[in-house]
Amino acid sequence: MKEKIKELIESINKNKPGRSINIMEVCGTHTMAISRHGLRQLLPESINLISGPGCPVCVTPISDIDWVIEIARQYDVSIFTFGDLFRVPGTESSLYNEKSKGRDINICYSPIDVLNFAKNNPHRKVIFIAIGFETTIPLTSVIVKKAYNEKINNFYIYNTHKLIPEALELLLLDKEVKIDAFLCPGHVSAVIGSKPYVFIAKDYH
Repeated sequence: MKEKIKELIESINKNKPGRSINIMEVCGTHTMAISRHGLRQLLPESINLISGPGCPVCVTPISDIDWVIEIARQYDVSIFTFGDLFRVPGTESSLYNEKSKGRDINICYSPIDVLNFAKNNPHRKVIFIAIGFETTIPLTSVIVKKAYNEKINNFYIYNTHKLIPEALELLLLDKEVKIDAFLCPGHVSAVIGSKPYVFIAKDYH
């Protein structure tokens, strides 16, 4: 393995471009792996690895946090979300801070649990804050369909889902962000395939 890595590094250095190349790794898992294994230090200075929008929490607008907080303040509802969104700051507060003030905001591990809570508490309005890219959208879709089929009318979704291809196109349209290539996310790509990325090579080559 070490010999193979050495060969690859030598090949990259031998064929390194004459100009600076910016490669964006879209997935947060890729970013962690690159840092953990020191890959940036192994590449020529002309190849820059840029961290992209791979974390759905990181790209959740402050306005969404503010909206959820306002809902918790104004209405008698039970709000559920994943733990990684809990401490994300809004303009003046966070979900964690609001819970400490007595708001009914809770951490969940699966949206199915939230749906079951709504089913078992029919007189309580229950809101699930849905976050994530294409990998989590199917599960949200499943619980929406399940809620519809079972007529669980007190269950609501606050949708903050994002789509990776659209996010990449916004980056390509930004003249200040000069990207030569994307290292696309594995899990998302396993869900959507390669076709949604074709426009990148076609329109932005």
